[in-house]
Amino acid sequence: MSSSEYVFLGIENPLLDISARVDPSLLTKYNLKANDAILAADEHKPLYKELVDTYQVEYVAGGAAQNALRGAQWLLPPKQTVYIGCVGRDANAKILRDAAAKDGLRTEYLEDPDTPTGLCAVLITGTHRSLCTDLLAANNYKVEHLQKPEIWSLVENAKFFYTGGFFLTVSPPAALLIGEHAAKNNKVFTMNLSAPFISQFFTKPLDELLPYVDILFGNESEAEAYAEAHNWGTKDVKEIALKIAALPKVNSSRSRTVVFTQGAEQTILVSEGTVKEYPIIKIQPEAIVDTNGAGDAFVGGFMSQFVQGKPLDTCVAAGHYVANVVIQRSGPTYPKEAHGFKA
Repeated sequence: MSSSEYVFLGIENPLLDISARVDPSLLTKYNLKANDAILAADEHKPLYKELVDTYQVEYVAGGAAQNALRGAQWLLPPKQTVYIGCVGRDANAKILRDAAAKDGLRTEYLEDPDTPTGLCAVLITGTHRSLCTDLLAANNYKVEHLQKPEIWSLVENAKFFYTGGFFLTVSPPAALLIGEHAAKNNKVFTMNLSAPFISQFFTKPLDELLPYVDILFGNESEAEAYAEAHNWGTKDVKEIALKIAALPKVNSSRSRTVVFTQGAEQTILVSEGTVKEYPIIKIQPEAIVDTNGAGDAFVGGFMSQFVQGKPLDTCVAAGHYVANVVIQRSGPTYPKEAHGFKA
């Protein structure tokens, strides 16, 4: 492995997405919302079988960070991305490995012999998607795996890191270990707020990790949830972005950048205490196939340029480009043909 390979490392929860267009009544039956992401409770356990039995499903190698790393690799030269997480020792793990490899993503999974690979039901109604995740093996990631010499060498080799807030439900110590390594070695640690429930119910591990975060991603509802969890008394996304950017930071050699997407509205970026707004790529509503994974695609595009040292304007443009491609496809998938992004 040369030091110019695998410069971008992601860690989170590898999941097999089971995606289908469904009747809204299925959401009602399982108390799910049209645009939301939740962890499965006992009431949701029968959902996965019902989805497969009742609807025409598509399987995608998922998990938010894995989606983002695949998107980044699509715009990068070969052998730039590597991804870590926990899977079962089963057929679904093989599907995940093969799908990631096809997209050029190297995976170094911890295998749990006793727990099946994690699943995410992706319920599409119109242009909305509801995600219901049963973490299963993904929930069993152990920091000891990260500390193995052959895995830690990947961390030492990488220059850029990414995790999602979802990982805070699994292994905050592993996320912190990478954050500390990045701060100590002046590398770039990036993170996503991922879903409103992370800020609401995992506030403490989020607050412990944030001082290590150089770039924070999220969307408008996640920004509002963060502000609400911290009693900021505002729903103004720009104000929230500025406040988060100004929070204490371990590596003070660079200021924190905050990037909030807002669906069809402008993307907000705060850097060096300044707010910038970027219009998204216009798209006709009828051209939208599925918004699942649009946020992950944005991060993938953004980071593909950031790891190459491109300006933030170019990073946002690439994020918008990849997100625009993904929402015109089913699931967070990337075309086999070469991308058409011009930096």
